[in-house]
Amino acid sequence: MKGPTQADVARLAGVSRATVSHVLNNRLDRQVPVSEETRRRVLEAVIELDYVPDARALALRSGSTKTIGLIIPDIHNPHFWEVVDGVEKEASAAGYHILLSSISPEDKNAEDIFKNLSHRRIDGLIMVPSFVYQSEEAQKTLAQLVKRRIPIVGIMADRGEMSFKIDRVLSDYHDATLEAMAYLLSLQHRRIGFIFGIAVPELGNDRLLAYRESLQAAGVAIDPSLIVECGPTIEDSYHATRQLLELPSRPTALLAINDFLAIGALRAIKDMNLDVPQDVSVLGYDDVPFANYLIPRLSTASKDGELMGREACKLLLARLEDSDRPRQEIRLPARLILRESTGPAR
Repeated sequence: MKGPTQADVARLAGVSRATVSHVLNNRLDRQVPVSEETRRRVLEAVIELDYVPDARALALRSGSTKTIGLIIPDIHNPHFWEVVDGVEKEASAAGYHILLSSISPEDKNAEDIFKNLSHRRIDGLIMVPSFVYQSEEAQKTLAQLVKRRIPIVGIMADRGEMSFKIDRVLSDYHDATLEAMAYLLSLQHRRIGFIFGIAVPELGNDRLLAYRESLQAAGVAIDPSLIVECGPTIEDSYHATRQLLELPSRPTALLAINDFLAIGALRAIKDMNLDVPQDVSVLGYDDVPFANYLIPRLSTASKDGELMGREACKLLLARLEDSDRPRQEIRLPARLILRESTGPAR
């Protein structure tokens, strides 16, 4: 059934449609004076009819949808839900809603999903642009959004220059990995494995490069067999860990590219009748909520996903207020968090 319209509200309240529009939009001017009695009748009619304004019509009249698009690369990774939480809190406080999409780089429909979202009426876009690195078509779509002057904020690890001049929140794990490796090396770990489970390798280079730099600086030869590339799921990391632990000279410590994959590593170590950290130390990244409740509690590094989301949303809201402001970059440092899953090499 068709819902009630402004004309229905006007009939019930005994006023013109223009008066209903002015009351609902809280507009008072000399051309359309509205008395308190008239306002009361209109509002009572709205309640009685359960009238809800058409969001699309409001957006067309105001030029604003009060909607922010948000793209994350992996709906299964809790780290990105922390980012979503931060964006949503800031957006909600400013009266905006979130239109969320998860676009995985390996999704064959990624380009279509992104293009479909770009055609929606949104006021701005916040994105972790991992899939853009993989797709020329996605880069074209992004270029069109920039040309239309749609405010865009990228949440990124890459410190390099982009071809698109957009506001950015930058945070990577390079320095935190140097710190983590220095800590493991101080505990006499020399065979340190690396579970490189990431869909877009460029997004993990901050950790992999620091891993290699640390070994070279310590005079430890880099063993390619200790670096296992795998998929981004827990199952992938489980098999990658077993592969590492079945080496003739197995590693005494493991870095997992994120806490999500560290779960698979912990399970594989236990299934091979080894203990953490007595036989193998494990260190992840992101400090997702469950990291402090695993057995043992997981050592990790944190970029504070919620803070990243909040800062990205603040940049977008500021851009909506002033579209001509200079491009902004916010750098957020990562920190190392040592818990129970790391200890001296046996």
